[in-house]
Amino acid sequence: MLDRLTSLRDRVLPAPVVAWFGTRASVWWGFAVVHGYFLAWMASFFLRGDTFSDTEQYRQWATGVVPDRPGMAPITPWVYPALAQIPIHLANILGPSLYLLGWFLLITALNAWALAVLLSGPRRKTGIAPAWWWMFFLVFMGYLSFARVEGVVAPLVLVGLLAAVRRPVLAGVLLSVATWIKVWPAAVIAPIVIASRDRLKVLATGVVVTALVAVGLWTTGNLSHIADFMLQQGERGMQLEATFSTPWVWLSVFGIAGSRIADNVAINSSEVYGPGASVAAWLMQPLFLVVIVAGAAMLLWALRRGAEREELFLEGALLMTTAFIVFNKVGSPQFMIWLAPVVIAGLTHDWNRWKVPGALLMVIAMTTFVIYPLFYTPLIHAHPVMAAVLTLRNVLLVVLLVWSIRRTLDLGRTASRRVEGTPAPAL
Repeated sequence: MLDRLTSLRDRVLPAPVVAWFGTRASVWWGFAVVHGYFLAWMASFFLRGDTFSDTEQYRQWATGVVPDRPGMAPITPWVYPALAQIPIHLANILGPSLYLLGWFLLITALNAWALAVLLSGPRRKTGIAPAWWWMFFLVFMGYLSFARVEGVVAPLVLVGLLAAVRRPVLAGVLLSVATWIKVWPAAVIAPIVIASRDRLKVLATGVVVTALVAVGLWTTGNLSHIADFMLQQGERGMQLEATFSTPWVWLSVFGIAGSRIADNVAINSSEVYGPGASVAAWLMQPLFLVVIVAGAAMLLWALRRGAEREELFLEGALLMTTAFIVFNKVGSPQFMIWLAPVVIAGLTHDWNRWKVPGALLMVIAMTTFVIYPLFYTPLIHAHPVMAAVLTLRNVLLVVLLVWSIRRTLDLGRTASRRVEGTPAPAL
């Protein structure tokens, strides 16, 4: 797919224009256009003092004005890990009426920093094409990236991955901080700890960051909230967009056995209900743990057979992060943002090896865009066309997971043949 688009570009555009798109300056112009578009779009909200999507919840937390929910406990900011409080309150620096603008500017600044890192040093050339991939990804996912905590975390994870080989302490700091904002970067840390020679530095840095978080909460009288993000999720069922919810989505479309899509008002989420749905929700956690343990074992196997370490932790990060999404009873559309930093880092490391996941994730982003923000309402009303779009997106996620598993196994097999007769590398 990426090769065909490149070939089409070369046929349609004059050679000087094609050459210009291969410069760092062109990427920065692309950055300005994409972010400028979303600024203009967000202005239709913040110029009236409004917010968009989850930023309304963030504003309520930042201002302390949380509306009552009769018969239900309020949703507290501690539903996120502790460091999420920093961007949530920092975005309020311009005042409540311009909260959305503050949030947008925060994410724009983080994206600019990550792009500067991506295009610097040894990546001055190799980072250009992945940077363009990122800009096109934002075209489809910006409606989520600029309105959810994931938009804060993604650039931190990207820089952490880019720094993992040469600056493991910096990588450990960034990824640990990101994990204390939203849990999913733990899926990136685990493969680095397995594959990196500097795993002790990464682990020690994570321990220090965690200790500092605990001290900060203790000094502010909030230490009791340190684990709330694991306890305040409510009694979740199978969320509508989750990969394993797909059978019940179609049962709801055809109205079979009383299956339906309905809101879980306690956690403001749409879920599927029907025969076996509650059992599936209960099984997801142990199944997820089994898959993560199996993934870690696979990475250790490949490492013992001499797999190239940087490629291994990048493939492992893709495997673990995709597993976090596929084997999750929550399937929010912003989860697709989790995969972008890993794919960008992979494309920077080896464009040809990573073209397949790059193409897959771009199509996943396109289908997610159709689901949200375009046609989410028809989906929750079990429209068959939108059920088909969601099914396609979920199938592509499974394909991406299978690709990452096969690629990790290939790394081990290839390395084993290449270094046959030599000692295994020290772990």
